[in-house]
Amino acid sequence: MSLERVLPILLLMVSNVFMTVAWYGHLKFTSKPLWIIILISWGIAFFEYCFQVPANRIGIKSYSVAQLKIMTEVIALTVFIIFDVYYLNEHLHWNYVVSFGLIVAAVVFAFAFK
Repeated sequence: MSLERVLPILLLMVSNVFMTVAWYGHLKFTSKPLWIIILISWGIAFFEYCFQVPANRIGIKSYSVAQLKIMTEVIALTVFIIFDVYYLNEHLHWNYVVSFGLIVAAVVFAFAFK
């Protein structure tokens, strides 16, 4: 697989780590004022964009926009599940696993046919 096809995936992974931390990392800090949390989240989200935009710009050379979006969603869910279980200490219930599996099946379906 060429770098032009792999690089967007790697950038999307990094981007989604920043996005997940920006959106959900503050849930362990509920005593902090909301306006501070919003500013911190915006600051973290800046770095998400620094990886997301190049991922799409590079990725459009190898993938359709729909494929990039579908990849983004499955990567986001994967990162979120890891974050949710290991950082937020929540349990991964069977129905979440089935739901995630169906989304992965949708990704396979999106890439299997042209």
